Amino acid sequence: MDIDRLPMSDFSNKGARIAYLDAGPHDGYPVLLIHGFASTAHVNWVFTGWVSTLSKAGYRVIALDNRGHGGSEKFHDPRYYTPELMASDSLALLEHLAIQRAHVMGYSMGARLSAFLALEAPELVSTLVFGGLGSGMTEGVGDWGPIAEALRAPSIDDVSDETGRAFRAFAEQTKSDRAALAACIEASRTLVTAEQLAALAMPALVAVGSSDAIAGSADKLARLLPDGRAFDIAGRDHMLAVGDKTYKAAVIGFYEEHEN
Repeated sequence: MDIDRLPMSDFSNKGARIAYLDAGPHDGYPVLLIHGFASTAHVNWVFTGWVSTLSKAGYRVIALDNRGHGGSEKFHDPRYYTPELMASDSLALLEHLAIQRAHVMGYSMGARLSAFLALEAPELVSTLVFGGLGSGMTEGVGDWGPIAEALRAPSIDDVSDETGRAFRAFAEQTKSDRAALAACIEASRTLVTAEQLAALAMPALVAVGSSDAIAGSADKLARLLPDGRAFDIAGRDHMLAVGDKTYKAAVIGFYEEHEN
């Protein structure tokens, strides 16, 4: 099988069709992967080598396309993109596959969705890995308004905001539904509170690029978690950190330390 393009299946949750992949040895311990904003399961996890790395380490790897992304249902109404509702898609996927417990890793927006999943069903989550999001989970990561405007602009040439232009270019590269992404980013910005993080008792790893100008401090977020630790992905920014080999090695080591 070509690891660069894995087959996707789908199921429905609360009226939304959700696409997902299920790879690696099915008798391996499950790892659920939740991608970031404007990405997909393939872009975030397959093309970066994560699915291959985890599969070769003996893990069953499950990754979904979040609603509004990839092969999943796309809505243009922001009310379909609250973090609680988006996290429920991941929870429903575990239930759909009859998985009773899993490691959960999210990147950027996916990290925040992982927190909401763990808050809703902590008994299903063996460990958490928050990639690409540190203290921004509780403090916010800036004004997302220009990104929504950039996604809705008639042309990328009409976008002057630097961050908005970067996300517009990424959305075009991934052939995304830009109206769906704009609705998503308008509705899914709810922050996780320090009190909520204090309730997440499972082991947690916070991995952020040392040159990431978006995520906030990994160490600051880790200190809010009862069993949290930080890992700096040396020399990597928000976009490049996700595929870093030291990040992969840290996660594999973390999972081996917390075998279930």
